[in-house]
Amino acid sequence: MAASSSRDEEEAEYGVLLYYKFTSIPDLDNLFTFFDSNCRSLSLLGRVRLSPNGVNVTVGGKLSSLEKHIAAVSSNILFDGTDFKLASCRRPANDKVAQECGFTSLSIRVVKELVTFSCHPLLKSPDVSNAGRHLSAAEFHSVIQHVGKFLEKEGPDDHKKLVLLDARNLYETRIGKFQPPNVETLDPEIRQYSDLQSWIDNNLEELRGNCVLMYCTGGIRCETASAYLRSKGDGFENVFQLFGGIQRYLEQFPDGGFFKGKNFVFDHRVSVGSSDANILGTCLLCSSPFDDYSSRSRCTYCRMLVLVCDSCRKKGSQYICELCQKNVKTVGSIPLIENDECQELFIPNEPEGVPTSDHAGFSPQLPWRNGTKPSRKLRILCLHGFRQNASSFKGRTASLAKKLKNFADLVFINAPHELPFIYQTGLRDQNSFPPSSVPPNPPPPSNNCSKKFAWFISPDFSCRSGTNWEIADCPFDPLQYMQQTDGFDASLAYLKGVFSQAGPFDGILGFSQGAAMVALVCAQIRATKGQIDFRFAILCSGFAVELADYEKGSINCPSLHIFGNDQGNDRQISSQASRELASLFDDGCSVVIEHEVGHIIPTRSPYIDEIKDFLHRFL
Repeated sequence: MAASSSRDEEEAEYGVLLYYKFTSIPDLDNLFTFFDSNCRSLSLLGRVRLSPNGVNVTVGGKLSSLEKHIAAVSSNILFDGTDFKLASCRRPANDKVAQECGFTSLSIRVVKELVTFSCHPLLKSPDVSNAGRHLSAAEFHSVIQHVGKFLEKEGPDDHKKLVLLDARNLYETRIGKFQPPNVETLDPEIRQYSDLQSWIDNNLEELRGNCVLMYCTGGIRCETASAYLRSKGDGFENVFQLFGGIQRYLEQFPDGGFFKGKNFVFDHRVSVGSSDANILGTCLLCSSPFDDYSSRSRCTYCRMLVLVCDSCRKKGSQYICELCQKNVKTVGSIPLIENDECQELFIPNEPEGVPTSDHAGFSPQLPWRNGTKPSRKLRILCLHGFRQNASSFKGRTASLAKKLKNFADLVFINAPHELPFIYQTGLRDQNSFPPSSVPPNPPPPSNNCSKKFAWFISPDFSCRSGTNWEIADCPFDPLQYMQQTDGFDASLAYLKGVFSQAGPFDGILGFSQGAAMVALVCAQIRATKGQIDFRFAILCSGFAVELADYEKGSINCPSLHIFGNDQGNDRQISSQASRELASLFDDGCSVVIEHEVGHIIPTRSPYIDEIKDFLHRFL
């Protein structure tokens, strides 16, 4: 009995602390040292994110230690006015949930943004000094309760209405959300917060001229999102946010008020509910009431958390979230591969109804630095060069895949245009030999060869696939890539099929002619929205095809350009051609790496470090 009482007291002493502060940090190194020393001395575990613009902290420990931490932080004038959210809870077990949430270790990192708002992380973040007006929990509740009075106060307009906007991810809104009567509520149904910017851009007219009330878990996401919405100018002046988020609201209204279900939290508690025991979430498979994410079941395709009840959950099962189901994903299209190898998708050339093969799959998540893991690894679709194939490109990039394996999976596909088997007879001058001594049909190479493919083909190309070798009409031209300008429409349709059947992908990597294809896809990123969606592009030894009408800096897509410099000995693609291609991309969201190691993707320092730095922005 005494032991049980001791355990209860120990549980009661534990808590979780959440807070953020947007403020200019004059000395990041000094602040890093403070948090590292303070948190370790107090045995606090969790996540601390520092940026030049502030801090975002979620840590757990004994309540007495957390209170000491609050006192130490509050003594720094930088943190005046910080809203410290402290809640008592059970101590985290050393289990999968605590590990995934980062509550079995202390992780302190310096980041560019406290929360990644945009899929274009190289672009400037919204100015949070222009954020929506803060409403306390009581004010927020009152606005919803008395909509008419609030709208009249904000200004007479017969067409103005109140819109409640949830700034959280779909897996959060599944289990809890505000459901007030007579108020329009908008759930963007996004996989991750960085998708919200695109959703706002696509729904501006629905928001324009209205009073927008925004809310999230603790408030930090609304700071950035509301600032972005207000930056749109006329018609977006009346933007408000719930100060302290859902957490403060549930403290003010323990019965839940207008909030139904549970509040998803990013720590070992998983979710926090009110005294209302009603369950809002449902099992993905049987639709029975269920809202427990403790099993950490995830979508086979996009790795988003899904709700699968105990009765339906089976070891080794595959699940498809609602968003992937909308994109006509089917279980079995991409089986799991339980190893660390990169993926290779052998997809037939027909652009419609593209099936995938048994070679494709997802690699399991691997440990991340500082004891935490990324929510999922990046998936990067890789496009090979002219007269290559998925297998050969996979071999050529094996070193790159190994260096990136902790946070990125590379997926390889064949291009849609199959090329004929062509060989040259040699360098001998046949005119120097008697006609009778020259074989009429010189023998083809004796070694077996795999099929070769291309993204672009010459205007006079005739499809002659098969296994028979043909003699080249003329010597191979090292600059033949400049003559391959046709076939883009078929390649684009083919890629749409790949994204539909094997996506989603975070980025596209292209090499040589594959990079030329990627550049054209980037140039049409708005036209192909919803069909070919990605967050970044990597163009290696690239050159421009059919981009003459594009001005410098006109392609607005986060991009990394890797090519040999003037002394780089790239005998295939000139450095000037790659440099001119890079200049077409907005330099505000592009990075250029020039190297001296030829027609390859370099994987030694400092180049691999720059590649990793670029990719880390998208985790």
